[in-house]
Amino acid sequence: MPPAPPVLPLLKWAGGKRQLLPELRRFYPREFGRYLEPFFGSGAVFFDLQSTGRLRGRDVILIDSNADLIGCYETVRDAPGAVTEELDRLAMAHARGARAHYFAVRDARFNPLRDQRRQPDGRIVYTPDLAAMLIYLNRTGFNGLFRVNASGAFNVPPGRYERPAIADRGKLARVADALASPGVCLRYDSFEWTLGHARTGDFVYFDPPYAPLSRTANFTGYTASRFGSSQQHRLQEVAIALAERGCHVLMSNSASDQIAALYERDRGARAAGLRVRRVRARRAINRSASRRGAIDEFLISNIDPADR
Repeated sequence: MPPAPPVLPLLKWAGGKRQLLPELRRFYPREFGRYLEPFFGSGAVFFDLQSTGRLRGRDVILIDSNADLIGCYETVRDAPGAVTEELDRLAMAHARGARAHYFAVRDARFNPLRDQRRQPDGRIVYTPDLAAMLIYLNRTGFNGLFRVNASGAFNVPPGRYERPAIADRGKLARVADALASPGVCLRYDSFEWTLGHARTGDFVYFDPPYAPLSRTANFTGYTASRFGSSQQHRLQEVAIALAERGCHVLMSNSASDQIAALYERDRGARAAGLRVRRVRARRAINRSASRRGAIDEFLISNIDPADR
């Protein structure tokens, strides 16, 4: 009997980690308690761990402060058939008039409906058609970005794809099954939630919006509130506290001077056992195609890959 196909991310996401998995796998601890992943995003690490059976029998908490992301994943988990049917309809309409259909979905359907479904706490109660629209816009929008303006409206322009892969029933079903696995919990919350709930022995992977390498290379606008310098400092404090608690901590971030100062040159981070390792990764999102390519990134962890 052939092995089951791996679970691949459903959404394209800025900073998605699928191409960095060979490096990240070196830091997966042999033994750990629960798995916690703030900044869930495309979920490449979770789906990789799930596909290889590393999470079997373990509780998993997947956290993101993007209400659309969590709402979409909850609906895919709970109603995959209805989401798939609506995606098929969107794909057929897109084939008849891609650009006009994109704008009609984004401006006349998606943004108004998500405003109607938004709750006082910021959560968005997604429906199958809203989830399908998010997946459709993600697969056909410029570079797969999720970006909102200051008012919280999704404003990514259409991409230029001849044959975008909009409806993939098999992939969606596998993602739904992974999210519905026993012990897996989706949570709309800040990364700071982990500080009050992570326990000794838990494995925590942080993949925050990257600190920009330059003033023009900032892709942190995936929620209405940006992830800036003060949030990077707070994240460092949380990472240090969890490492001191005995959690297995792994983080990916840009190889910027700010991140080097927070982890490579900071005494508190080093005293907590956090070490910085430089790896090469392909940057897929840039306004200019000529400026996409291999770039240095940091992996920050108190896990020694030599001990694995």
